[in-house]
Amino acid sequence: MPDAPARTRDPWAWIPTLYLAEGLPYVVVMTVSVVMYKGFGISNTDIALYTSWLYLPWVVKPLWSPVVDILGTRRRWIWAMQLCIGGGLAGLALTAPLPHVFQWTLAFFWLLAFNSATHDIAADGFYMLATTEKQQAFFVGVRSMFYRIAMIAGQGLLVMLAGTIQTRTGNPRLAWAVAMGVLAVVFLGFGLWHRFVLPRPPVDRPGEARRIPQFTKEFLRTFGSFFRKPRIGVLLLFLLLYRLGEAQLVKMVAPFLLDAPAQGGLGLTTTQLGFVYGTVGIIALTFGGILGGWMVARDGLKAWLWPMLLAIHLPDAIFIYLAYAQPTNLLLVQICVAVEQFGYGFGFAAYLMYMIYIARGEHQTAHYAICTGFMALGMMLPGMWSGWLQELVGYKHFFAWVILATLPSFFVALWIPLDAGFGKRSTA
Repeated sequence: MPDAPARTRDPWAWIPTLYLAEGLPYVVVMTVSVVMYKGFGISNTDIALYTSWLYLPWVVKPLWSPVVDILGTRRRWIWAMQLCIGGGLAGLALTAPLPHVFQWTLAFFWLLAFNSATHDIAADGFYMLATTEKQQAFFVGVRSMFYRIAMIAGQGLLVMLAGTIQTRTGNPRLAWAVAMGVLAVVFLGFGLWHRFVLPRPPVDRPGEARRIPQFTKEFLRTFGSFFRKPRIGVLLLFLLLYRLGEAQLVKMVAPFLLDAPAQGGLGLTTTQLGFVYGTVGIIALTFGGILGGWMVARDGLKAWLWPMLLAIHLPDAIFIYLAYAQPTNLLLVQICVAVEQFGYGFGFAAYLMYMIYIARGEHQTAHYAICTGFMALGMMLPGMWSGWLQELVGYKHFFAWVILATLPSFFVALWIPLDAGFGKRSTA
């Protein structure tokens, strides 16, 4: 009976911290790395190319999720990965002041990326095992809220901390070493906390190694069934092209806001960037996503697909204005970024819902995971060349190209299958 209290642990004791721990390393790898390397003087070409490669663990995540299921409990994977993430962050802190900083820190970002993707698999699976259906329905909003708080903490507060230290010391490497060191301590705390506080649901058991061949055969059958879906070619094009423009834009927003006006940028400080893009922008993104989900639930995805396509793409043109006008009014910049991010959040709701549409039927969970892999691939590949293109043509022409790159998504949307009532909340 000593395990009984642990098995019935109040979800408030662990769900908020679990999803803080899930969101923080992702935003550090995907967004904060760009800001850090810009402060180190790395070229936009190298920043975009190498940080886009960091999407790879999330691209292939569906392929190794069965390994997590077989080798150990999800509970153990969670706290072990959090300790590993803490170690990776400590590695960033220790290598930031060293020579060859780009190579050393990139190696630790790769470690963080793989640990974070593995943690995602374990955390989301554990959530389903350790909560009842009623708790899952209640805490779905809590999960989302604390994931967004993690994004603000990483993209906003952490960047602002590094920016403040950099302003006072004039040493960007020291600033980021301190910021990553602080986050490393936080993650060591997460690992220790979850080691003891996570419940122990009886169904959270490791698989049997002797069943690996059988498991692999079943997994390959499930994987193959995804590619036998009707009109799979059009579906994959939609997954890959929906954010073709946004995938290039997102890698260059922080460099554009940080670059001096003489280089075509707006000349914000790192602290200002953390507030404008990492705090105001994320709040607007969150509200856009909430509104998008509400509208789809009210009227169905088909009614809102095209408005959401326009919402995610047309506000990108704001950066054309910013590149030409180069305003110095910080409030105006905040408003522009907030409008673009709100549109992104609103339009992205359609993409998330369509992944659910694609995954319907047998093996829904596995097929949704495959969709998320293609989603990550759709961000990785275009992001890789964005820095090279920006340095080739300049910010003004680059942002104009981003608008042109949104056109394929409209064309593919003409051909995708979609049931009229899908996504609409039942009046029953």
